[in-house]
Amino acid sequence: MVLRRRLSLAGLALATAVASLTLLPASAEAAPGRTAEAAPGRTAEAAPAPAPAATAPDIDVTRVQAHLTELNAIASRNGGNRRSTTQGYRDSVAYVKGKLQAAGYTVTEQACTSGCTGGAGPNLIAEWPQGDASKVYMFGSHLDSVSAGPGINDNGSGSATLLEVALKLAETKPSMAARVRFGWWTDEEQGLNGSDFYARSLTSAQRSAIKAYYNFDMVASPNGGYFINHITSAAAAPMKAYWDSLNLQPEENTEGAGRSDDYSFENYGIPTSGYAMGASARKTSAQAAKWGGTAGAAYDGCYHSACDTTANINATGLNRSADGVAYTLWKQAVADTAPTNDFSVSVSPATGSTDPGTSLTTTVSTATTSGSAQTVTLSAAGAPSGVTVSFSPASVTSGASATATVSVGSSVPPGTYPLTITGTGTTTHSASYTLTVKGAGGCTSSQVLSNGGFESGTSPWTGDTGAIGTFSGQSAHSGTRYAWLAGYGYAATDTLTQTVTVPSGCTRATLRYWLHVDTAESGPTVYDTFQVKVDGTVKQTYSNVDAATGYTERTLDLSQYLGRQITLSLTGTEDSGLQTSFVVDDATLTTS
Repeated sequence: MVLRRRLSLAGLALATAVASLTLLPASAEAAPGRTAEAAPGRTAEAAPAPAPAATAPDIDVTRVQAHLTELNAIASRNGGNRRSTTQGYRDSVAYVKGKLQAAGYTVTEQACTSGCTGGAGPNLIAEWPQGDASKVYMFGSHLDSVSAGPGINDNGSGSATLLEVALKLAETKPSMAARVRFGWWTDEEQGLNGSDFYARSLTSAQRSAIKAYYNFDMVASPNGGYFINHITSAAAAPMKAYWDSLNLQPEENTEGAGRSDDYSFENYGIPTSGYAMGASARKTSAQAAKWGGTAGAAYDGCYHSACDTTANINATGLNRSADGVAYTLWKQAVADTAPTNDFSVSVSPATGSTDPGTSLTTTVSTATTSGSAQTVTLSAAGAPSGVTVSFSPASVTSGASATATVSVGSSVPPGTYPLTITGTGTTTHSASYTLTVKGAGGCTSSQVLSNGGFESGTSPWTGDTGAIGTFSGQSAHSGTRYAWLAGYGYAATDTLTQTVTVPSGCTRATLRYWLHVDTAESGPTVYDTFQVKVDGTVKQTYSNVDAATGYTERTLDLSQYLGRQITLSLTGTEDSGLQTSFVVDDATLTTS
């Protein structure tokens, strides 16, 4: 939670904005598999229990704690914190992103290009690709910490909770009635900057699609209470219903009003709610009587301190928060009907170019999008006479991949041929592949590197994409954006990668880019380096010794990779001393 208080929006008409969300009746039945828990120091009493939320799953708190352990270890490896401008934050983003991508989420790193602290890492946005895209329920937490400590309750607890709920959704694959989107925000501790940038960047239609935003900031405070943002609103109804079923008697989160990322969404009229267990405010005697704990003491005595480690976590509160988040998600976005078995098909690369009398390959990937895995039989259509497509294997279980080999006969005339790759199971799904047949020995010149000038956001670059943007202290070679690798003045590494296919048929492939090196180092000793790698192998190295005024064009012969798919990496590495900045712009990879 950010320390600097902002003015809250008085009288925000949340109930009106989500009037379609029905409040639970007092007689609602208990959720399946849930048993009312007693708050510390109290005896469990009969209480209204929430209606079944399409059988929301139990969230294993030990898995949430495992994520917290990793976030704590990341902080320990990076100077004891995960502040938004540090490698500790970027490593946190990489950890969460890796888990989500493996689970099948559509994951985007959003660079905060205005309003954030200079050098702040990206927001991380993950969307489950099922459900009505015009009806979005969003769940968010800030992933950064203060510089004083690792930030495990503030706000590893919210971030880890959302990560595990997201993974549980992917694991169970229920039938979705609405779209679910998760956000892990940068630079919250410096003023809610990452979430403000995200909300500000949305179009009016995109904001209208978000039916409610739920925020989770400090959900495991050791002397905590049970607080809900806008507790009487329609958006809060499922959250309150779940905690009511545990006899927790939650209260309005007055301490956190205007101090966390939900405020960024409130500013645009988006209904918000969320759980919190308190920060530096002190527990009252009445609260201690119903929740347990110590009256007169702070909810979190390690708030914004070095002692906010894994030892600062209330596992019971964390468990109740995680289960309430899952209940809310299932209640709002999951359909009541059982999921049907379904799958998807994709092809990568989706294009290929070759001469008559040769062949090329592409990977056909499948994924289980709902229900259970099934057998998918692969076929191809649209191939001209003389072109054949074979698959190895010919059938896969959804979630697996196959290799498609496109063989071009010697008499196939030059041209471009659209092919359709189809997977057949309980239903059929297709993906497109474009085959270009060249004249024998001919060469179609092309430029295959995408967004080499960094003007179109960050895609398809991956890795430390927070290095892409416009920053004070450097300038572009052309346009307004560039990639600024390293330049911190302490031990750090930034890497950007892009996977491309270098067409065959030509005799030469050349990488060109403009590089500006400036440094505070002196003398002929190499301290900091910039490297170009292909498939992990270093092909070119520059260093602080190469510092010069302005940009210098660099070239690299990649002709040995003609006809191959390669992963190109740009890496800037600094030692623990003075800064060296490696600024890259206007990169191309051309064949001729």
